[in-house]
Amino acid sequence: MTANNPFRGERKCFADLPRPTAAHAFIRATLRRDMGAGGPPHRMLEAMRRDYPISLHGVCMSIGGPQALDKCHLSRFRHLVERYEPALVSEHLAWSTHETTFYNDLLPLPYTDATLARVCDHIDEVQEAIRQPLLLENPSSYVALRQSTMCETDFIRAVSRRTGCGLLLDINNVFVSATNHGFAALDYLADFPLSAVGEIHLAGHAEQADDEGALLLIDSHDGPVADAVWKLYEIIIARCGPIPTLIEWDGNIPDWLILRAEAAAAQAILDRHLGDMRHAVA
Repeated sequence: MTANNPFRGERKCFADLPRPTAAHAFIRATLRRDMGAGGPPHRMLEAMRRDYPISLHGVCMSIGGPQALDKCHLSRFRHLVERYEPALVSEHLAWSTHETTFYNDLLPLPYTDATLARVCDHIDEVQEAIRQPLLLENPSSYVALRQSTMCETDFIRAVSRRTGCGLLLDINNVFVSATNHGFAALDYLADFPLSAVGEIHLAGHAEQADDEGALLLIDSHDGPVADAVWKLYEIIIARCGPIPTLIEWDGNIPDWLILRAEAAAAQAILDRHLGDMRHAVA
């Protein structure tokens, strides 16, 4: 699918996708601001919905924005949830609007009491509209804001407790942020409210250098999952048990066999720990 389509999975022609072979396979569709009510994107999504459960993923609700949610966008979002009855619905902990301007990016928030109240109000509004829990995704970050008065995991925990929303744990985001800010990814995950996680994302990242020559990771979604991220994923699955997992690959799309191998690697970890849980019960 092309970049300007409102639904983006792996930007691969879904006519080439095989019939589902894994019992728990699902498809993620990304919801954009320009999503319409018909046309090829909907025909493709309707066809996919017949074979796969759907996870709808928002990228521009501006949950953390300083102004009210866009009512037109929220209405379109609600209609799509009603139309496709997704198994999972998610959005980002970020902001992307200011007054009448939309920024095609996921921008960072200061973790303060005022931001917490605003994010919770917005999540309550979304959940009331779609009539199901929203999963909130942890961000990848490149700057730390001086205004923050709490750490990210405390902020996310408070949001989940106040709103009842679930969480989408993006493990690549954790690794990217940990590398960029110099903290331990395992410490972050140890403090993350894992009991609220309803979906996991894995992805590749790019290595760059900042202005001082230090390593800077970018959440680029344009390559295979890094070994370090796979190790973190296995730790989380061993701790929590199987959780629906998505491989994100949005740029430099390789052949289907390569994409399928990445998904198979995640499935092998899920199956291994599901087997461990069965043996423990037996």
